Amino acid sequence: MNTAAAVPMALNTMLSRPVNIPSTGRTKNPPDACTYNSRIVGTALTTRTITTSGAKCLRYNPNALSRISPVESGRSSARVIDCLLGLGRTSVLVSGSRRATIESMHVPSPPAPPQFTRRLEVETPENVTLDLELAGLGSRAMAALIDLAILGTWALAVVVASSALALFGNAGPMAAAITVLVLSLSFGAYFVLFEGLRNGQTPGKRLLGIRVVRQTGHPITMGAAVVRNVLRLADVLPPPVYLVGGALVALHPRGQRLGDMAAGTVVIRDRPQEAAKPVVTAPEDAEQLALEAPELEEAEYHLLRRFHERLPSLDNRVRQRVAQQLTARLAGRYPIRDPDDFTFLAELYRQETSRREHGPGVRGGSGGTMAERFVARQQPRWSEFHALASTVAKRGLNSLAAEELPAFAARYREIAADLARARTYRADQATIQRLERLVSAGHNALYRDEHHTTRRLWQVLMRESPAAVVQAWPYVLIAFLAFAIPAVGGYAALRERPALAEEVLPDQMLRRADAGAARVEEGRKYFRAEGSSRPYVATYIISNNVRVAAACFAGGIFLGVGSLVLLAFNGVAMGTIGGHFANMGLFGYLMEFIVGHGVLELFAIWVAGAAGLLLGWSILVPGRLTRSEALVRSGRRAVRMIAATTLLLLL
Repeated sequence: MNTAAAVPMALNTMLSRPVNIPSTGRTKNPPDACTYNSRIVGTALTTRTITTSGAKCLRYNPNALSRISPVESGRSSARVIDCLLGLGRTSVLVSGSRRATIESMHVPSPPAPPQFTRRLEVETPENVTLDLELAGLGSRAMAALIDLAILGTWALAVVVASSALALFGNAGPMAAAITVLVLSLSFGAYFVLFEGLRNGQTPGKRLLGIRVVRQTGHPITMGAAVVRNVLRLADVLPPPVYLVGGALVALHPRGQRLGDMAAGTVVIRDRPQEAAKPVVTAPEDAEQLALEAPELEEAEYHLLRRFHERLPSLDNRVRQRVAQQLTARLAGRYPIRDPDDFTFLAELYRQETSRREHGPGVRGGSGGTMAERFVARQQPRWSEFHALASTVAKRGLNSLAAEELPAFAARYREIAADLARARTYRADQATIQRLERLVSAGHNALYRDEHHTTRRLWQVLMRESPAAVVQAWPYVLIAFLAFAIPAVGGYAALRERPALAEEVLPDQMLRRADAGAARVEEGRKYFRAEGSSRPYVATYIISNNVRVAAACFAGGIFLGVGSLVLLAFNGVAMGTIGGHFANMGLFGYLMEFIVGHGVLELFAIWVAGAAGLLLGWSILVPGRLTRSEALVRSGRRAVRMIAATTLLLLL
């Protein structure tokens, strides 16, 4: 047996087998064999001795890089070979001597590469794990800017159309009313409808390749879309910098803002659906590389692979900087290498990938690796399921015939099994990502628990929403008291000190009170809009009430304090206005307007505040659930209360 070849084989053999403890003497070796001994100091393994055929010994520290000491004896010419010692490569001088000693030289272990992406693992009922990559702050912010640009264009078009209608005589007031209503509701409706009806993607999210899903991996429901977008009012604080939401997206482990926490949703990157074409030809040096152990640690190989995968999308300056940093980190073990950083890293990545993919565990016969042959064999089935899953995603399971449903479920299970096999065979990342996307599409179609139909909407509005309000009556009562007690206090304060009116009431309200006496004498009501202006006034009042109700609900995410403060503020405002009108002898005149026009609106605001209190209470007192689980559950109840609020405000 060639001694030069025996040394690396001995090292690789030693690295791949457990240590025998604690023999300390030298061992006689049979011909063409290699053994090793170990010495223990305390609990740390300090030295190993490898004895190859011909009584050649190499002694080194397995926990550090090593260097060779001068050869003790020998007359033959020396040869230099490469051996894998601990964490790196080193040149080992082997001569005709009987023994050479390698002295330990400590080199600290390189730190693990930083993880720039956050991931979420979701286990399907088929016991297959989906590895979802969470979208970061940058991509979400860019998607939001695109959506805002679309909304701005839409608002401009509405204003231009309204201005054009105003030129046609009597159509002006109606056009103004429609403009106010559309612009007031467009922002919320845009995000809710796109996310709820278009698989969690607004146009901005679709362009950036991200989408909203529930944290269980299921598609987002309409209710979850409502909760996460109404609570955008809390995330945007302080307006317009979006500080709360942006900070949470950057710092939260799952990148969830307040709306995501209450809705139980996350924003993920959409996986590429098309896999790379399978390559069935193994590298020319695959057989040679298969005999060698990997030279990089898993963390280092992961970093090198991520750089290789993202290389086409990186800016040139970023590409150069990262390549220089990687080369500086890895090149110390490769004194003989290509001077170009990119060539060196590409060749190193190819060799390391071959060592991992073409080893005895995965290497088959001719025609490529087992993973490559698996991809080539299964790809037609994946393409067929992709077409079917795309149809189901657009039209739902109802688009399939009765006999096609079991076949779709069976194919989904086959794709899930293929994903598990692909991971076992160490298939390339593009293939695994494609299979994860296919499994996710099938999973979302089969386990969807909500259908966006007119019948379902009617059931929510007519049955579930009223039931949710009745069930939450303690919270509604607290919301009413949070409004009524400050209102009574404000009324009493103004009755006690009438001069406070000029300090606390807006000028417009003071003018209306001053004009009230004259209107009573003329037999006129508190407010009566002219026929042409009624649509505009009605839409303005509706829009204002919707904003107040949404704010009362969103404030509840701050442990309920926000809802209580907003309810109390509105109560004080109502009470002080009533007290001032009472001082003017116009209390009945004011109440006639409130009873006739504001009872439903006030109740709707109390219900919205109660929904916010429900969120806050679930955080404070989660019961047997975690706070996250309790918040999501209360969000499902609260969204039905919000539906009741919306119905009351639009009546």
